[in-house]
Amino acid sequence: MAVSTPITTHYDVGALREQQFPLTRNTVYFNCAAIAPLPQRTFDEMRAADERLLLDPSGSFETFFLPRFTNFAEAIRALINAEDVSEIAGVSSTSMGMNVAAQALPWQAGQNIILCDMEFPSNVYPWMSLQAQRGVEVRVIPNQDGGLTLEALEKAVDANTRLVTASAVQFFTGHKTDLKAIGAFCHDHNILFAVDVIQSAGHLPIDVQAMHIDVLATGGQKSLMGPPGQGFLYMCKALIEKTRPTMVGGSSVQDFHHWLKYNLTPADGAARFQMGTPNLNGMMGLLESITMLRELGIAAIDSYTTTLANFAIDQLKTAGYPVITPDTHGPIVTFRAAETEEANMALMEALKAQRIFVTKHWDQQDISHIRLSFHCFNTTEEISHLIDALAQLRN
Repeated sequence: MAVSTPITTHYDVGALREQQFPLTRNTVYFNCAAIAPLPQRTFDEMRAADERLLLDPSGSFETFFLPRFTNFAEAIRALINAEDVSEIAGVSSTSMGMNVAAQALPWQAGQNIILCDMEFPSNVYPWMSLQAQRGVEVRVIPNQDGGLTLEALEKAVDANTRLVTASAVQFFTGHKTDLKAIGAFCHDHNILFAVDVIQSAGHLPIDVQAMHIDVLATGGQKSLMGPPGQGFLYMCKALIEKTRPTMVGGSSVQDFHHWLKYNLTPADGAARFQMGTPNLNGMMGLLESITMLRELGIAAIDSYTTTLANFAIDQLKTAGYPVITPDTHGPIVTFRAAETEEANMALMEALKAQRIFVTKHWDQQDISHIRLSFHCFNTTEEISHLIDALAQLRN
């Protein structure tokens, strides 16, 4: 039987589980990198927002929702240490944020973009689309230790490199990118740095100024524990002024309240990326989740979930499972559970029958692996329970 190890953290995990995550009463949930559970307080806030739209939509828009737009932007600004709220725009997903940035930035034919071969498509396809549209080359370089490293990047850049993009934490391997080192390198070489933080914004401290991040995007449903369909885009002020958005909506231009005075002049700041009426319910939910995570402490969550991941790696290796997650990692652990696709699927179904939720991903050779992803509410006891379940299923 696997033995759990108590982990000390700055918040009360037991109270958090009981008050905010009712699914933990009968479920072991290790799939936050796919979709995290909503905290109870987020659910309550979204329900209250829906009630306002049910009973007083017009009045609530003016008196309740509009004042909270600023709260939403300020919470995100503080989360990532942006310079100003004008650098923040709400978007529906990482894909949307990266597409907005890719299409709005100025490009010249012959410039190149560098990313590694471990990126999720949300941070690949928006840049790849520029090859045919703008004549921009996308260089996909081999990963090192499951992600992009400064060593690999230094060998790939040249005088025509315009942008480097990476995930702060890789979705498959769990590799944690050295954002500060890569950001400093890009800054020193006049290269833009874009970062996908969907697996990290609620886990790791992100400082866009210290890390020289020019563009950052995320959806809300993973590390931020918010509702699907609501995320945000950050772009630094100096870069925003150089953009010319290709998508324009009713609220993304100057003086937009004069609806019949058509004017394509982009709005100041990241407001130029807003397409229309925002997702009111989603914004309120994401704001509440971010508020909760900041109350717990992002650094405390980072320390706690990294320790959980280390414990899982040790337990899996002791049990004889090959683990591909590197030493420098976030809250994701990926391992080879069985030799065949069918066996892995059967294993996942057997775990699901015991209310243990994990997920499966393929590597570049179409070999399937099992991925565990943790958040602030998970425990070593749950990991030990998984290890015991794997041992029983193996036998």
